Amino acid sequence: MAASMSLGLGLVTTMVHASPRNSPPSEDAAWPVSETLSDKQQTIPLIAAAMASGDMPRLNASLERGLDAGLTVSEAKEVLVQLYAYAGFPRSLNALGELLKVVETRQARGIADSLGSEPSKAIPTGEALIEIGTANQTMISGAPVRNAVTEFAPVINQFLQAHLFGDIFERDNLDWQSRELATVGALAAMPGVEAQLRSHMAASRRVGLTASQLRELVQLLEDGGNPDAARRAREALDQSLVPASQP
Repeated sequence: MAASMSLGLGLVTTMVHASPRNSPPSEDAAWPVSETLSDKQQTIPLIAAAMASGDMPRLNASLERGLDAGLTVSEAKEVLVQLYAYAGFPRSLNALGELLKVVETRQARGIADSLGSEPSKAIPTGEALIEIGTANQTMISGAPVRNAVTEFAPVINQFLQAHLFGDIFERDNLDWQSRELATVGALAAMPGVEAQLRSHMAASRRVGLTASQLRELVQLLEDGGNPDAARRAREALDQSLVPASQP
């Protein structure tokens, strides 16, 4: 098998330095670094885990907490839209319906949530979309994606590059750290995708999330009543922190 694998397929790749896509890419630019998650960031994996497991009462409570913490309606929508690529359209549509109910209920209570911003730039099409999607995939994966699975079914990588890393990750109304917090939270809630969870733990660190922040994410899942998700996330984080040369 070749050395690297897509984040949709699961093998951790070599680390590279990348800059946020909602600011001009530069090899010298650094991601914002913190040892703790912000109040808003803390809510994202909880929303994602509830969405991926189809737990509507927990999703409702997590969305309320997120909006109270300053998550905009646009950001909340974007989290749930992105996660269709990991948890499927039915989960995404149901979760968006739940968000709509939460927003309407809060409006009825006199709460004026910030709507936030829609994506500010046009998404390229055709070959330009493939090009930017491949560049985004390489930044997040840590190396160009070539492996036995993508050779066996090249179209899956084309879909990943054009749609997930192109159409979705080029939308600048949600930063990449938030996107990875959402992805890790969702994958942790789904048994059987441990390889992809390990890959996204590594990707989270590539986009500037620290080990301390990811340990905090694990504890949030535990405290939020998701012990199985917390266990999977803890194991994936521990494995992602082992140096590549170590057995």
